[in-house]
Amino acid sequence: MRVVQLTPGTGNFYCGACVRDNALAHELNALGCETLTVPLYLPMVTDEPADDGMQPILFGGLNVYLQEKIALFRHTPRWLDKLFDNPKLLRKLSDRAGMTSAKELGEMTLSSLKGMDGKQAKEIRHLVDWLKEYGHPDIVLLSNCLLSGLAKQIKAELGVPVLNTLQGEDGYLDSLGDPYSDQCWSALRHVANDVDLFIAVSPYYGETMKSRMSLPDHKVVAVYNGIKLDGYGPSHRPDNPPVLGYFARLYPAKGLDQLVDTFIRLKERKSIPGLKLKAGGTATPSDEKFIREQKMKLDAAGFLQDAEFVENLSHEDKIEFLKSLTVLSVPTAYAESFGLYVVEALASGVPVVQPAEGAFPDLIKETGGGLLFKPRDTEDHADTLEKLLLDVTLAQEMGERGRLEVNEKFTVRKMAEGMIEVFERVSAPGDYSIQAAAGV
Repeated sequence: MRVVQLTPGTGNFYCGACVRDNALAHELNALGCETLTVPLYLPMVTDEPADDGMQPILFGGLNVYLQEKIALFRHTPRWLDKLFDNPKLLRKLSDRAGMTSAKELGEMTLSSLKGMDGKQAKEIRHLVDWLKEYGHPDIVLLSNCLLSGLAKQIKAELGVPVLNTLQGEDGYLDSLGDPYSDQCWSALRHVANDVDLFIAVSPYYGETMKSRMSLPDHKVVAVYNGIKLDGYGPSHRPDNPPVLGYFARLYPAKGLDQLVDTFIRLKERKSIPGLKLKAGGTATPSDEKFIREQKMKLDAAGFLQDAEFVENLSHEDKIEFLKSLTVLSVPTAYAESFGLYVVEALASGVPVVQPAEGAFPDLIKETGGGLLFKPRDTEDHADTLEKLLLDVTLAQEMGERGRLEVNEKFTVRKMAEGMIEVFERVSAPGDYSIQAAAGV
């Protein structure tokens, strides 16, 4: 079976979706499912070597932007467009991506969801032509539902099933504001009819998007995310002094500011002698002001010397970082579709404390690897962390139980096997109702 996976890149920072898609492509190839990853918009940035089949960037971000803004660029020759798709140029321009206004993002998102009726029709034709030159894939897999506008033309010209992963797009769409948020949701519901099947990264998120996109049961399945276990293992688990950890993008949506507030509250209680904070993860130029504000907050409270911030770690350094923690907590400000960092921490034997919303209750139930607290409640967050940090035996038991369950249920092999099962069933459609199994 031949699969082409279309994945938007970020250009300059690690993205959970890119890391996940890259790992999936590697594992599908290892299992004999020939998979080619094609980056869209910007170069992909992953914490492991990119899939060997990675191709030049299509649907380039600069071309998309210019075609949105200036009608002339909707008719330029391909040789000129290729100059704008240069990876080095796109990587450099990605540093300015955070300067794009909400209005511009809304306009471009809406236009892309309109497919051939949008302003990037030329880019869609280029993409489809490239797919034809590559050969005849059995399946085209879109990395997220914001790419659904591509489905109709791909199906019309290649005659193959188009599947679509669902992995956290609702927060972005909601953030676009009036009038673009409602318009984009409406457009998405329309183009969803062109997609054969949606594959959610968790049962929770499948149910969420099924409701918000008005999808019938048979159009949505769930296949849990999984990670490659190489290098993971029991943590060093420092208990004297204990280390409270965070590993995700260092920005407000992932709740770093709440964790800093909770850490200050725990330090002021003086119930956990010597408690340290370690915050690591992706940071873009647009995040630096926010990170400085968190450090200033810690300094004003007198605890900056007990905190450490590390940015943009390699895969190996990430694993060592996780192993150096006692407990991990990423108190997201929204309902997370999965939370790859949870299974990464558990794979290291580190228990987690997460908000009781989104996919977290299911992950805690499946693994037994942590505790839940009331979302956006700093006091309950502090109480729950305090319970686990003070009970070394409980923390060790949860960490080890979580590690064993991740090794069983949340591996990249398990994810790839579930995806292959979906691919094989798509040629003989049946009832694709959401199920909590690792497969379907």
